[in-house]
Amino acid sequence: MDFKKLIVCQKSLELAMDIFEVSKNFPKEKTYSLISQLIRSSR
Repeated sequence: MDFKKLIVCQKSLELAMDIFEVSKNFPKEKTYSLISQLIRSSR
């Protein structure tokens, strides 16, 4: 069975992409600290 067909895999990828999109709107002075933490935790 291909793991990419699992619903949990699809949902986790959607969530990771949502977090990435939201992080684009963060203030530029907080870019490194907040975005890097969010991206690490989402993976």
